[in-house]
Amino acid sequence: MSSPTLLLKRTADRIERQTPAHRDRAVDGLRALALLAVPTGHWLLGGFTLDADGGLHNASPLSAFGALAPASWVLQMLGIFFLVGGYASVLSYHRRPGSAGAWLKGRIARLGRPVLGVTAVWALAAPVLYAAGVPEATLRTGATLVVQPLWFVGVYVVVTALTPYCVRASRRLGGWAAAPLFASVAVVDFLRYGPFAASVPSWLAVVNVLPGWLFAYQLGVDWGERRIGRRGARLLLVGGTVLFAALLTVFHYPASMVGVPGAARTNSHPPSLLVLALAAAQSGAAMLLRDRLAKLLARPALWAPVVVINLCAMTILCWHQTAMLAAAVPGSFAGALTGLTTAPDSPAWIAARLAWMPVFAVLLVGIARYARRFEAPWTRATAVRRTLAGVLAAGFAVFALGLA
Repeated sequence: MSSPTLLLKRTADRIERQTPAHRDRAVDGLRALALLAVPTGHWLLGGFTLDADGGLHNASPLSAFGALAPASWVLQMLGIFFLVGGYASVLSYHRRPGSAGAWLKGRIARLGRPVLGVTAVWALAAPVLYAAGVPEATLRTGATLVVQPLWFVGVYVVVTALTPYCVRASRRLGGWAAAPLFASVAVVDFLRYGPFAASVPSWLAVVNVLPGWLFAYQLGVDWGERRIGRRGARLLLVGGTVLFAALLTVFHYPASMVGVPGAARTNSHPPSLLVLALAAAQSGAAMLLRDRLAKLLARPALWAPVVVINLCAMTILCWHQTAMLAAAVPGSFAGALTGLTTAPDSPAWIAARLAWMPVFAVLLVGIARYARRFEAPWTRATAVRRTLAGVLAAGFAVFALGLA
């Protein structure tokens, strides 16, 4: 057995020995799968174009290849992420040693530290990159990409804060506690896209943000409270699948689960009923496959990567776009590089992008070695440093949102 292989085996065995017997491996595996889907989706379904001045601009292969839309059905796993989040949160909530407020404060701190870290680092790096000759267009594109996945953190904080109410709803309504959220999104979609669409104000779509993402979280709470069994899981899987097909074929919802540049409608911002149908089907499948997944992850070689991914969850979420930019920004100085800085409008681009993705992954691993520290408690950070990080993060957000 070669030395690297032996080292990996020893590491996997050590992780296996350190894993508590009560650890829910299936739930951790689902979380890891949903986490990996985020960078995979952004790297595969995002691209760049290069302007005459060498600046990078966002582009999407979905604009030229509508047939790629089914890939977004697989890679859009935020429903699973919120499902697992609700499940884990309710168990953590019941185990809390102190008040609900202290519990929530701890959860928010765990989510907020990595966000402050990535935005503060970018706030410091942007002027340096500009002085080094990186075009402003590239910096604005990069800032947009870095901030893009962070909306999730804000939404997740809000739904986490609602955990006590989700528990009450679950105990009162059982497995049907998520039904009112589903109905709310259905009503808003009917008003937005139905016969009264012309007279409905555009801001009404914002109403879907909270119930749209809280839906899967509530399902997770119900699952953790043991209010959904195998029968309910089958109902979610079958009902979600049938509704998903009907919304696509009969009601002509956009096929892509992510936004497509130039498209009149989008499913994800805010979430439409199609997102909830997919989340329901995914949640049902996850619940039904839980035991099989747990048995599979009893193998140390498969369990070890799951542990590592979960330990780096927020680092992956916050820094994966930076990893892609770490290749694209230097590449923009070299000119047109297929799959990296050329327009995503040809089969050659797709093949080249698949070849670039391992490069992005290696860069993310390298970045994570240093960025991982932002996930740990900032025990040595003084009040001045915390304030400075907040100011830098706010300044970067202003720049990224085009307000400066």
